[in-house]
Amino acid sequence: MINLNNTPLVSVGWLHSNLNASNLVILDASIPKVTGDNASVTEVQIPGVRFFDLKNKFSDVSAPFPTTFPSAEQFSKSSSELGIDSNSAIVIYDDKGIYSSPRAWWLFKAFGHDNVAVLDGGLPAWQNANYKVENKQNYKGTFGTFKAKLRPGLMKFFEDVKKESLDAKYTIVDARSEARFKGLVPEPREGLRSGTIPNSVNIPYTELFKDYRFKTKDELRSVFEALAIPGSNLTFTCGSGITACVLALGAELLDYQNLSVYDGSWTEWGSLVEE
Repeated sequence: MINLNNTPLVSVGWLHSNLNASNLVILDASIPKVTGDNASVTEVQIPGVRFFDLKNKFSDVSAPFPTTFPSAEQFSKSSSELGIDSNSAIVIYDDKGIYSSPRAWWLFKAFGHDNVAVLDGGLPAWQNANYKVENKQNYKGTFGTFKAKLRPGLMKFFEDVKKESLDAKYTIVDARSEARFKGLVPEPREGLRSGTIPNSVNIPYTELFKDYRFKTKDELRSVFEALAIPGSNLTFTCGSGITACVLALGAELLDYQNLSVYDGSWTEWGSLVEE
């Protein structure tokens, strides 16, 4: 039995050594990127992996904005359909290295499950280590017994962030590129204005990586501490709530406390608030 509590990130070597653990569940949370030319999702997976359908099964598809936080009932049902139990040790990866997997990690934490980690470097790191892969396949195992227990405050919403943007006790940290943060390039979502949430600062999520993997803790600390004071209340935002979770994972690696993610992020803010 594996316990991943207080271990938010694991290596491909660790995962390879623990593939046969009785309570291990590996999830592929890959989605196409919204920016750049890497729009495809690969057709192979780590053996025995179950697909975590972030855009459909684990989002409220009836909401007006993409990848919206689901209800506890929906999250419980979709998790159980993947054979996940309350004692499952969950390792999550994506096919970009680290992109959408932290969103799935943060969802599990927001719904009360701490026995969860992200695979550092994701599928590219696994393949670079010459570990075995297989063609993607649908999960056909038994149902699990997972029950979501919402932790209020880990996911923030529009009214929360509206108040926080006026409160010096909070630091809003934007994970978008510097060019998007400064409004120098158009937003990738058609019709969405450029801009920035008032009183926010910018740490592009790509600043946390080197060759698909997270930088060392000392390197991460130099990135964060210039803008995010340890002990402060940090709310992470991005375009649609995906890469904000990359920053949340980086902050957790540095033992920051009082972390939250703005679910709607700039897609919601830029749609609801005029310049």
